[in-house]
Amino acid sequence: MSRVQGFPPIENARARILILGSMPGAASLAAGQYYAHAQNLFWHILGEVTGAAPALPYAARARALKANGIALWDVLASCAREGSLDSAIDDTTISVNDFVSFYRTHPQIAQVYFNGAKAEACYRRYVLPLLADAAAPSVYRRLPSTSPANASMSRAYKRRVWKQALRLALARHARAGASG
Repeated sequence: MSRVQGFPPIENARARILILGSMPGAASLAAGQYYAHAQNLFWHILGEVTGAAPALPYAARARALKANGIALWDVLASCAREGSLDSAIDDTTISVNDFVSFYRTHPQIAQVYFNGAKAEACYRRYVLPLLADAAAPSVYRRLPSTSPANASMSRAYKRRVWKQALRLALARHARAGASG
C-alpha cells in the first residue's frame, strides 16, 4: 500500500466557505490538481455556480473560488491507500491537516461542506476533537460525493443538491459581506 500526500488548500483571507474532500484520487495526484478526474462533477458544478468551469485553466478556477469566498482543501494530509477509492484508505495511517491553525488564520469561515461521507467521517473523528478549545465554524453539511465512484446517486441529483447548497451559502456570504 502506498502513502499518498494531499495538496495545500486553495484559500485566501476572504474565505467564508470551506469545501473539504477526503484525499485526492490518483488522477488528481498525477495532475497536481484538485478533482482532476474527467468524470468528477466537482468543477462542472462549481463552474455553474461560481464560474470555475472545467474548461478554464486550473489557476483560473482557483481564482474563481477565491473570488467567491470559497476555500478548498482535504481533511487528510496523508494516508496509505491503493488506488483512488476512499474505502481503500487505511484508517490506521491517517494524518489530518492542521485545522486549528487554518481556522485561526481564516476566522471568517462559517460554513463547511463535505464532499462525501468519508470526508465528513474523518473530520468528525480526527479533527473535531482537536478543535475543542479552538474557534471553528458553526455550520457543517455533508453533500453527495462528486466522484464518479458514487454511482448510487444520479449526476442530476448530485448537481441539484450541490448547486442549491452553494447558492444558499454564497447568498449568506454576500449578506455577511454587505453587513460587515
